[in-house]
Amino acid sequence: MKFKINNRFRAVLGCLLAVGLLFSTPSFAFQQDSLAQDTAVSAASDTVEEGQADTAATATTADTTGTAEGGEATAATATSKSSSSSAMAVDEGPQIDPQVYKNMTYYILLFLILCTVVAVVGKVLSIYELTRKMNGRYNPFANNTFQAVLMVIFLVAFLGFVYYGYAVWGDWAWRSAVTEHGERIDTMFIITTVIITIVLVLVHILLLTFPYIYRMRKGTKAYYYPHNDTIEKIWTIVPAIVLTVLVLFGFFTWRSITNVPEELQKSAIQVEVLGEQFQWQVRYPGADGVIGKRNYKLTTPMNSYGIDFNDKHAWDDIQASDIVIPVNKSVRFHIISKDIIHSFYIPDFRVQINAVPGMTNYFQFTPTMTTEDMREKMDDPKYDFIMLCNKICGSGHYNMQKKVIVVTEEEYKEWLSTQNKYFTEDLQKEFATANAEDSKELTTASLN
Repeated sequence: MKFKINNRFRAVLGCLLAVGLLFSTPSFAFQQDSLAQDTAVSAASDTVEEGQADTAATATTADTTGTAEGGEATAATATSKSSSSSAMAVDEGPQIDPQVYKNMTYYILLFLILCTVVAVVGKVLSIYELTRKMNGRYNPFANNTFQAVLMVIFLVAFLGFVYYGYAVWGDWAWRSAVTEHGERIDTMFIITTVIITIVLVLVHILLLTFPYIYRMRKGTKAYYYPHNDTIEKIWTIVPAIVLTVLVLFGFFTWRSITNVPEELQKSAIQVEVLGEQFQWQVRYPGADGVIGKRNYKLTTPMNSYGIDFNDKHAWDDIQASDIVIPVNKSVRFHIISKDIIHSFYIPDFRVQINAVPGMTNYFQFTPTMTTEDMREKMDDPKYDFIMLCNKICGSGHYNMQKKVIVVTEEEYKEWLSTQNKYFTEDLQKEFATANAEDSKELTTASLN
């Protein structure tokens, strides 16, 4: 038996050495090739230096002999340059670093060694089991108990990580909403999380304790229990009722957020947000409280927003660099897109809706906390509400963000009075020129 085991180990070691030699030989050969190439390159550089010296000598001779021999000097210079360039024409194709072969050989040998270690451990365990059988001390059910105990240990660790996730990471990541509708969304989220957590914990307790309680032991016999209608009804009806309640809860919550009465829509502050790659444009109505129309056909380099200034409501529209809204006032956002689908997303407000080309989506909400109050609550003087794009829309997606500032009503009115209008003097001139051309075309057409 010892002779056979020794032969096996010798065979394994021989295979390892053969594989090592097989993968190391190309690296040695490549090192020789690289050495030869380095020699060729150094010879080429020497040739280049000689060519440059000959070129300098030729130029000096040409200067001293006069214009008659200028042509010969030029020919000699061209010949020396061509010879130097041909000497530099060394094969510069893609070459693999010899270290790559070494690394590959190392990892292959490491893998084979690990396989050998695993095989040796397996053989040792087999010998240990055979020895216990020969001594009459072998227990065929010991492995069942060992695996069942491991499952119980895993259950304890799992429950500990669940608690840690809620107590530490949950407290770190969770912030209460700062809008009226956000409180309803938070309530829905908390109820769903509590139900899911109860199911998660109970299922894992049953799943990981049953293998220990009902593990196979000497002198025990499993009870054959193939079917029970009552249990099947319970685990079918109860989840169906719970899921139905959650779905209806979410449906009515969403309806209460999106189906705003018409009188509340008109009384809210109107703000238009346009998404494009890769920025947001924000437009406020002027003193008339109405946002002017847009028409993509009117888009020009100067009027990139495509505002239709034939609509007089657009003449006093205000352009803003940030989104500024008053606290405890309802704000209705008109969300549109200029090119592809984007997503209007403000995490602290629990606001998210798509910006789709060719249509306008609306989201109306009421903020309940100013930016300054939030900074005091977070103990962070630099904290800001941020509006993001939540649809991956291209390489500059990360850059689509806009600051959202919640202020008091007095501060909002003061800020609004300092903002610039879209209908600038340049746009007024462009609009006047376009109207003059249109009227001229109409006059020509009427004469014809």
